[in-house]
Amino acid sequence: MKYTFLLLLVLTSCEGNLTKAEQVAKEYAEKTEQLLKQQAKEAADKVFPVFDAYTPDTKNNKERFKDFLKVAITPDVKKIYCFDDVMGIDADYMFAFECNTATSKKIIATNHLTLDNENADNGFGMQTDFDWWDKEKIQELPKYSWTDGDQYFNYYWYDQKHQKAYFFDFDL
Repeated sequence: MKYTFLLLLVLTSCEGNLTKAEQVAKEYAEKTEQLLKQQAKEAADKVFPVFDAYTPDTKNNKERFKDFLKVAITPDVKKIYCFDDVMGIDADYMFAFECNTATSKKIIATNHLTLDNENADNGFGMQTDFDWWDKEKIQELPKYSWTDGDQYFNYYWYDQKHQKAYFFDFDL
């Protein structure tokens, strides 16, 4: 690999006098460099996934949506915002997006969420304030949840009138 970059350096220094073989070698070295950069980015994304809290529907947000909500992105799913806070001993992840009722039902079923009429705590104290995360509106919506008992939680709210969903994933 280091020889490929060395070859690229030598070839670019004498670019005006390249033979056909040298030109092919240069193109190969450039493609190899691009491939290595892409592979490094993909590997880093698996270890430190990127969340774009201020721009909807980015490639990163769509990937995180699929990772966390475990459903395909259908044409009705749009304006996907997401945020993560993994500093400290706990972690939380917030998602807001638009979707139709059928997709919302699929999210509920896929993630084994059940209507939660007992737990009045929505975890608002752990959530970060964003324009797309409307705590006042969320407070009015029915909450679906799943928990492993005492460490890991998923909360989901769906506004059927405005077809907007909110998903909060956190651990303690």
